Amino acid sequence: MAAERARLAGLLTVVGLVLGVCGCSDHPFAPKDGRPPRSTLPAAEAVVTASPQGLRLRGAPWWPAGFNAPQLATNWSVNFGCGAQTDLDSYFGALPANSLTRFNLFQALAINKRTGAVDFSAADAVFAAAEKYRQVVLPVLSPQDGGCADEQFKQRQWYVNGWTTVRPVPGRAVMSFRDWTKAAVDRWKSVPVLAGWELVGEPEPSNCTGNHCDLPARTCPPDAAAVLRKFMDDAGTIVRELDPHRLIFAGYAGGGQCGTQGDEFRTVSASPQIDVVEYHDYTRDSLPGDQWNGLGVRLRQAAQLGKPLLVAEIGEEAGSCGSLEDRRAHLDAKFVAQRAAGSAGALIWAFVPDPRPDQCTFDVGPDDPLWSLAAERTTVG
Repeated sequence: MAAERARLAGLLTVVGLVLGVCGCSDHPFAPKDGRPPRSTLPAAEAVVTASPQGLRLRGAPWWPAGFNAPQLATNWSVNFGCGAQTDLDSYFGALPANSLTRFNLFQALAINKRTGAVDFSAADAVFAAAEKYRQVVLPVLSPQDGGCADEQFKQRQWYVNGWTTVRPVPGRAVMSFRDWTKAAVDRWKSVPVLAGWELVGEPEPSNCTGNHCDLPARTCPPDAAAVLRKFMDDAGTIVRELDPHRLIFAGYAGGGQCGTQGDEFRTVSASPQIDVVEYHDYTRDSLPGDQWNGLGVRLRQAAQLGKPLLVAEIGEEAGSCGSLEDRRAHLDAKFVAQRAAGSAGALIWAFVPDPRPDQCTFDVGPDDPLWSLAAERTTVG
C-alpha cells in the first residue's frame, strides 16, 4: 500500500506540473531562452472561422483539400509514437499553400517513454514547424479506439464521467482526459496557425460485450445521444474558456454510429460547443451512405444547424489493389461532387513517410499524386 501511495503521489505531482500548479521559478516546461512559457500567453486570434456558408481562412472563403497526418508528433527518442517518424520540415515545406493538416495530439505523445514524465517537446516541434511554414493544423486530442494512446476503447461510462478521472497507463497516460484537454489547450492556444480543436476522433458512447470491442460486440445504450451531447457541452466548455477564439470540431465518423444515428446527429451537433461537424468517407460513392445516415443527410442536417460540414477523413486504398493515378482520379471526382453538395473541405487519409506500394493500403507517401490534387482543389477567396 505504501508503494502504491507513493506511485500515485508521483503521478499527481506530474499532473500538477502540467497544469501549472508549481509556483517554483525553475518550472520544467519554461523555455530556456528567457521567453515566457506558452501557457502564460493569450489565445491567438482565430485564423479559421466558420459560418453557415462554410469555412473562412484569414477572413476569406476557404475550401481546404488537405491531409490527415496522424504520425507527426511521433518522436522515437521521446514517446512510444504512432507509426513512423516524420521529417517535419519536409512535410510542412512541401504542403500546398492554404491547406489543412489534421494530426494526433494524444496525451501519450506528450509523455516521455523512459521517464514517464510529461514531455511536450515532440508536439511542440509539430506546432513550430507548422508555424514556420504558415500551415494550418487541426489537432485531435484523443481517439475513440485508444490506438496510439491508452489502448482502451471508450465506452459509455467514459463519456459520462470516465473522462474526468485518472486511469494511469505507464508511458501513455498520467492524467484524466479533462486535465489533458486543459493542459493541451492552455499550452498551444497561442499558436497562430491553429485551426481549432477536436476532442475525440470518431466519438461513440457504446458498450462492449465482454472483453471485445469490435463492431459486432458493441451495444448502443438508449441514452447514447444524451450522453454524447453532455460530454460535448462540458468538455467543449473547458476548451472555450481557455481558447474562446478557436473552432471546436465534432470529430464524428458520421455514418450512423452509436450516439449519432439518424436525427441524433443533429441533436448532438446542436451543442453550442460544436462549431464544425464532420463526416468520414471510405467508400467509392461520391455521396456515400443511405437515407438515414448518408453524407447527403448529414449535409442537410448541418445546413439546418447553420454549421459547416468537413469531410475530415476521405480515403481510398491503392498500391497492390489499384494504381495511385486511378485513386487520384476517383478522389478528384468525389471532391468536386461533395463540394457541389455543400461540404466545407476534404482531408485525405492519410499521409505516411513510409508508404507501402506493394500492399493494399490508404498510405499517401511524399511522392503521391494526391499532393497535386490537394493543391488544385484547395481554394481561398
